[in-house]
Amino acid sequence: MASSQDAMNDQYSLEDSDDQIQLRTAWNQVTKRVSTHLPKQSFERFIRPLRPIQLTEDRATISSPGKFVQEWVNARCLAFLESYLSDEIGRPLRIELTWEAREKPTTRVSEPMVAAPMVERSNFRPNDRYTFESYVVGQSNRMAHAGARAVASEPGSRYNPLFICGPSGLGKTHLLHAIAREVLAKHPKYNLTYITAQQFAEEFVAALQNNRVESFRRGLRAVNLWLIDDIQFIAGKEKTQEEIFHTFNHLYSLGKQIVICSDRAPRELHMMDERLRSRFEAGLVADIQMPDTETRCAIIQSKAEHDSLDLAHEVAFYLAENVPGNIRQLEGALTKLAVQASLEGHPLDLELAQAMVEKYYKGTMEKPAVSEIINAVSKQFKIPVDEIQGISRKAPIVEARHVAIYITREITGDSWKHIGSQFGNRDHTSMMHGYHKVQEMMVHDKQLKTIVKTMIRNLYPNL
Repeated sequence: MASSQDAMNDQYSLEDSDDQIQLRTAWNQVTKRVSTHLPKQSFERFIRPLRPIQLTEDRATISSPGKFVQEWVNARCLAFLESYLSDEIGRPLRIELTWEAREKPTTRVSEPMVAAPMVERSNFRPNDRYTFESYVVGQSNRMAHAGARAVASEPGSRYNPLFICGPSGLGKTHLLHAIAREVLAKHPKYNLTYITAQQFAEEFVAALQNNRVESFRRGLRAVNLWLIDDIQFIAGKEKTQEEIFHTFNHLYSLGKQIVICSDRAPRELHMMDERLRSRFEAGLVADIQMPDTETRCAIIQSKAEHDSLDLAHEVAFYLAENVPGNIRQLEGALTKLAVQASLEGHPLDLELAQAMVEKYYKGTMEKPAVSEIINAVSKQFKIPVDEIQGISRKAPIVEARHVAIYITREITGDSWKHIGSQFGNRDHTSMMHGYHKVQEMMVHDKQLKTIVKTMIRNLYPNL
């Protein structure tokens, strides 16, 4: 049921310009579309409060109620909000997200301020789409899936804490919701909470400002299962880290289950308190890697089945191989393809998929420079660029160097001599040896093959 504020915003007056009416009408449609993709809690907290303000030829101004909301939307939702709004308006638009500081409420001295009640954590309801049954398991996520399953079956008994890490868009939040869903299916009144680190920080700051820290702490420390997402966002926030540290200790000492997700491993959270990092590593650390083509294909077919789309295996495999990026982007490509097929009255066949990929993912993309390739390899293998281009013969460095040579040759097709000039002026025989070495290793090392193919797909999906 819409709030009175929502109802008021949906009303138009004679003073509204045509642009304002068009923007508000389009924004209503955008929020309806977004509500089907975000968890209800995130939608209600971060998207519903946004208000359309002004529309110009190439920009829409949207107001957020505070800086935390603005930062959250900018980091997570801005791209698809712009895409949806552009679709509704009928021309490319950029969203400018503004915010206004709220006035701090005043209280009379004679009337003591009553602490606002904390949100009931047990009211959290997991997203219906995020189940263990809908989670496609492959080599890249098998350990994380097994750990999540074990936690859901016996919270607090195994793998405490469970720390799931990996790049954005690979299913970490899916597993958190799946855990919550399975626990609540067995015990509907089980006291659990799902909260993002950003939300934790926002609520903690609000508690400090309104003198209700104890109420905030009681609300969190009474739970039996604590699911916390995107822990990397509190890096550098000392007071928030301190509060999470004490909450963690309290729950852990009572045997309560803790599950944490992050875009990187604990040891790579460089601006995180060492005490927290060591606690994160005390249980099971399960990483999720970019999936191989077969797993990507299975994911896209699962998505098609969920959306009741008739998608042939060859089309799913083509998308899996040729659409760059993470699982969210892959699923977005399927959505784009389905919409295009519907608008054109065209079947979801390989021809349409090829045209869509060519138009949106390949058409205007230039080949990356060799420096970009080397930087990508450096980040993947955690080897400094100067060492990849240097003379060291240490095995990890040599492997990274050979991979960089292989990818450079595959993408650019440059001569061995030119490639050698990019790697410390090595001769062409060294370049050929490095290329063929990786080629041979990929035949037997499936993980290396997946890493190399994924990097090529993300750097230059034309191949």
